[in-house]
Amino acid sequence: MARDSVIDRFKRNAQKQGSSPALYAEEGGSWSSISWTSYWELCRKFAGALIHVGHSPQEPVCIMGNNRPEWVISDVGAMMAQGVPAGVYQTSTVDQIAYIVNNCKARVLVMEKAEYWDRIKDGLDQFETLEHVVLMDEADKVDHAMVQSFDDFIALGNDHIDAVDERIAAISMDDLATLIYTSGTTGPPKGVMLSHTNLAHTAKIGIECINDITPADRCLSYLPLSHIAEQMFTIHVPLSGGAKVYFCDDMTKLKDSLVVARPTYFLGVPRVWEKFKTALDGAFGDATGAKAKIMNWARGVGMTDGLVYLNTGKKSFKYKMADKLFFSKLKTRLGLDAMRTAIVGAAPVGKDVLEFFLSCGLPIHEVYGQSEGSGPTTFNRPKPGWTKFGAAGRQIPGAEVKIAEDGEILLRGDNVFMGYYNNEEATNKTLIDGWMYSGDIGKFDDDGFLYITDRKKDLIITAGGKNVAPQKSEKLLRSIDGISQAVAIGDRRKFMSVVLTLDLERLPALAKEHGWPTDPEEVVKHEGFLAHVQQGVDAANAELARYENLRKFTVLPLDFSVEGGELTATQKIKRRVVNEKFAVQIDAMYEGVS
Repeated sequence: MARDSVIDRFKRNAQKQGSSPALYAEEGGSWSSISWTSYWELCRKFAGALIHVGHSPQEPVCIMGNNRPEWVISDVGAMMAQGVPAGVYQTSTVDQIAYIVNNCKARVLVMEKAEYWDRIKDGLDQFETLEHVVLMDEADKVDHAMVQSFDDFIALGNDHIDAVDERIAAISMDDLATLIYTSGTTGPPKGVMLSHTNLAHTAKIGIECINDITPADRCLSYLPLSHIAEQMFTIHVPLSGGAKVYFCDDMTKLKDSLVVARPTYFLGVPRVWEKFKTALDGAFGDATGAKAKIMNWARGVGMTDGLVYLNTGKKSFKYKMADKLFFSKLKTRLGLDAMRTAIVGAAPVGKDVLEFFLSCGLPIHEVYGQSEGSGPTTFNRPKPGWTKFGAAGRQIPGAEVKIAEDGEILLRGDNVFMGYYNNEEATNKTLIDGWMYSGDIGKFDDDGFLYITDRKKDLIITAGGKNVAPQKSEKLLRSIDGISQAVAIGDRRKFMSVVLTLDLERLPALAKEHGWPTDPEEVVKHEGFLAHVQQGVDAANAELARYENLRKFTVLPLDFSVEGGELTATQKIKRRVVNEKFAVQIDAMYEGVS
């Protein structure tokens, strides 16, 4: 059987599509494209440049920057040289950058701009192996022997193209293809080793789960490319299926970029969909007269007939009318009018968010997985009867998923990783007898849909010895209007409590509606607002076991962020950071409790 790596698929698509656009990027307000032929040649030149500076097969190359063509050219080019790309999150500190570079012993670090170089230049003594820093942009602002521009670097590859082709030919499907460093929510990041088989197999399954990908498809790359989900959607699936990729290098440009790209498939983490919901909630609240009547009628149809559509694939006459009068116009405004598959993943999403978008004629399909499984483990696929709200979907083709006696989700298949880089101890704890132990707790229903109930390591053990899984209560609390994040507290405590944060985007409209202060510091002390939150907490408690009930809460006059250190780049909460950073507020909820 002929080898079928992602690089092989890339070559076939480059030959087939030639001068057709493959990548689109915006600069200075205008969009430009890179053809498939140019994309292929640029990657080969990058690989040649690595060979020029003495790069050896299976040697890692680190990449740090926002979403742009140079990022994926570096990634794919490193693989062409039989190398191993390793992404570094853009928000990383010098210590975090040095940790990853040293852990994988990278000699080449590709960075986006001078600002990133400034972050490490005074800490170069921490880097044990670093020899070359390549700047995608702003190299003219840096004067250092170690630093050169991206263009100058890839020019070094011109004389090594034959050697690159030899490296490509020598790639084995069992070779290490990429390193995905975990976000470090429970300790130092670990390098997840994914092989060429892992990437090729998962990309093929991803195409199947999205209901095929062709050169007519488009996606928007905007989530951190250091994350496996974004790499799948930006690199491996498009290279395998021939789709076009638009790059958004700044989250503040997401709305405008969507309108330009009009993606046919789109991945959003829960926080992205929640922000869309907040903005639309405000716009819907301003609608009056005939517009409001049409909107409310259409959204009602979206909920009832939308569920029928998900289950049968058939659109009723009323649904088609609602689409014509409301859904299509809304989706055009959002840049989602060409959408075939909208996806949410990387963290739990509230059922209220899924129902909101269903009522807008935009069903969102939840996917569950992790870096160690090359991305997806289960998928709510966009085909009749394959989506259930609140469920993480059915297992993907080619994978085996089962539940251990203690409730942990186990995975086996060609998408399961090779182990952790230079970390045999962690590998042996995660890979046992061919099964990957996910660290997540879940259960299957009678139809084969998986439900995630919690993270095994997130389980809270109260002073009374009760095991509490916080995910359910936190999901319920995030549905309180005006609340963004929720972190349940109670480990070794006498009772459960919760730390909440404000939805700062929703606050102005909500405060105006109720006559509350708009200042975050003031509203978290306002009786009316606190009564509103208490009502939401009471509603959540009604759905929880008595020992899970949240007896106290505190609302912080802020929201968690990546910059603040409370969230990972993919919007997962760092519980340890929250517990340490807001220890005073947490302890205040337990004052006087023996």
